[in-house]
Amino acid sequence: MNLAPRARLRLSPDDDYTHPIEPHPNFNESMYVNLFDHAQRMGGWFRVGNRPNEGHAEVSACLHFADGSAGFMFQRSEIQGNQKLAAGGLAFEVVKPLEELRVSYDGMLCLMRRPQDMVDPKRAFRSNPVVPCRVAIDLHAISPVCGGEKVSEDGGPLEEAPSEAFARAHYEQHIRGTGTIIAGNRTWTIAGLGLRDHSWGPRYWQNLYFYRWLPMAFSEDFALVLSIVTMKSRQTQVSGAVLRTDAKRNKDYVPIEDASISSEYDQHQQAIAQTLRVRTKEREYIVTGRSLSLLPLRNRRRSLDGSELFTRITEAMTEFRCDDQVGYGMSEYLDQIIDGVPVGRHC
Repeated sequence: MNLAPRARLRLSPDDDYTHPIEPHPNFNESMYVNLFDHAQRMGGWFRVGNRPNEGHAEVSACLHFADGSAGFMFQRSEIQGNQKLAAGGLAFEVVKPLEELRVSYDGMLCLMRRPQDMVDPKRAFRSNPVVPCRVAIDLHAISPVCGGEKVSEDGGPLEEAPSEAFARAHYEQHIRGTGTIIAGNRTWTIAGLGLRDHSWGPRYWQNLYFYRWLPMAFSEDFALVLSIVTMKSRQTQVSGAVLRTDAKRNKDYVPIEDASISSEYDQHQQAIAQTLRVRTKEREYIVTGRSLSLLPLRNRRRSLDGSELFTRITEAMTEFRCDDQVGYGMSEYLDQIIDGVPVGRHC
């Protein structure tokens, strides 16, 4: 996370809970978790994004499978206030701040052999089975926390233009989890690794030009998360950290100082593989990724002049390789679509 001059990061255990609503119309508070079972090569991700000033929460539940299929549900669920991160049958419960979390879902899920169907969501939900789904997963931290809220030197809030802000406060943490997933007539008991994410502040998905977000876990001793974000101003920010364990079994995050990404795209201009070069103060890592199950999603909003703004977000369960280790995680690519072309196609 890049900081403005004379700014610092602040974080406390209380930040694992919800925060006071800010006056900006696009104030957002969201919690997200992904988890992948390495042995079964399956997993999923879940997100609640409260937009209390707009009166709804963005609720997403997704399962990915090694055969390329996926299950997905999205809804805008009506909410009042910002007292909890729970809506539309999806709930996050803080058991012990910054250490233990529980995620549950009781709702419906659209099962797709071809996740590409989600290019046309209405058609996808009409032409694929929609089945009951229940999820109960307990999550435990395997790492410190990375990130926090950007504040001034004296601890006061930093003001950001709502039309430009995206994540004034944002932290991440690698996790392990165990639980049960039921979708239709199938049941899975999973045990895996993943990452949790919590953010708050003004947000429009269109405030960015494009980003690449790649959280992954190879083991409880080695994991990383990389963000490459290009703002509307075309300024690019590289952030993230590598979780590693030293000879004395001490774990810590080492900040990423620089990184680059080279992506391979399919006929839909969606990233299906990538090579990352990641540098910390200690060493350089070369990571390769291959998508196993990719879901194309979208977000649309009208600008003040009435024109439609179209943002595409591809969500791919990805198998990663680094040194001699194999890990799993997500490759999440956000692009504004202009004249039918994703603007970050070169990255």
